[in-house]
Amino acid sequence: MDEGFKHAMSAIVDSNVSTVITALFLFQFGTGPVKGFAVTLTMGIFASMISAIFVSRTFFMIWLQRRPDLTTLSI
Repeated sequence: MDEGFKHAMSAIVDSNVSTVITALFLFQFGTGPVKGFAVTLTMGIFASMISAIFVSRTFFMIWLQRRPDLTTLSI
């Protein structure tokens, strides 16, 4: 499980950083509502990143602890 989360981390960070860079450009060059959208987008990306990294991993670990007989995970 740790290996899977380690490999997924680069994809999660890469996609979120590229979206934040886009939001920074929108904020820099946009006006009025576009700047508001850029701020909202940035806050949403940070919330999504925290959820993707910490909350998902925590729920998955709790689920695995409730099933101690589970040796492999087949999806």
